[in-house]
Amino acid sequence: MRSYFYQKRKTVTVVFFSLLLFLCSTLLCACHKKVDYFSYVSELRNNIFLAETEVFSLRIYSVQKESPYIADGIPQESSARTEIYLLAPTENEPYSLFVTVNGKEQGGELSYDNVKSEYYLFFSLDVSELQSLSCRLEYATESVSLEAQSVLCGEEISPKTLLQTLYNENTELFSSMTDKYGFTGEIYFRLIYEGAPYYYVGIIDRNGEIHAFLVNAKTGKTLARRNS
Repeated sequence: MRSYFYQKRKTVTVVFFSLLLFLCSTLLCACHKKVDYFSYVSELRNNIFLAETEVFSLRIYSVQKESPYIADGIPQESSARTEIYLLAPTENEPYSLFVTVNGKEQGGELSYDNVKSEYYLFFSLDVSELQSLSCRLEYATESVSLEAQSVLCGEEISPKTLLQTLYNENTELFSSMTDKYGFTGEIYFRLIYEGAPYYYVGIIDRNGEIHAFLVNAKTGKTLARRNS
């Protein structure tokens, strides 16, 4: 009889500790759940189109950006838009620019930035996957056709893969900004072009501190880092 109760108690003990081990493992996994850091990207400039003549210099950015746009470390819902910047003689103002995508034309009159001495126009349109943009510039009684070409050649690493590389190289930084609720910051990803494509990556905490990285878009190599 004693042996019977001993065996029963032993079985119950084994089951109890098995359940306890399972519960601890589950809680541990929950505390260390994998965070999708790319979901905290609140600005993604993922394509640049350029066109230039003897008179005009045109840049068009494809951007996925949060709204309202605030560098506060808290990402908001984002949407795709096209940003147009034009360097042109100011005596020919006003200027209007239109782009044609899938047979539809979109654009309008450009505003002027006195500080940067350039014209600009923003509107909702996703051109991230295009290789070129057909543009029509109107001013005075003139109309000029421009073909803006993408700076991307297809050899670039995707922003998501680049961010994973940054994470692998800066695990301590990401861990310090991650708690049980997720990532306590937001990330800016901006494609830039200076003879070759690069990405500026800004990691912003909720105190406004920025950890900035310059990354080669083709190799994924971090070229520079700065905190501000």
